[in-house]
Amino acid sequence: METPCRNLCALDGAKRSCTGCGRTIHEIARWSSMTDAERAAVMARVRDWPPR
Repeated sequence: METPCRNLCALDGAKRSCTGCGRTIHEIARWSSMTDAERAAVMARVRDWPPR
């Protein structure tokens, strides 16, 4: 299963997301139970993470 995780995990409490991969806490928690389409949508959103 493809994942955007870069093993640079650090949660930003204010944004409720990972500063390493850009996924939200909710997306991280649900990752293994998401459908392929849901994971593909997240992968597309965080493809160029971090924003420059």
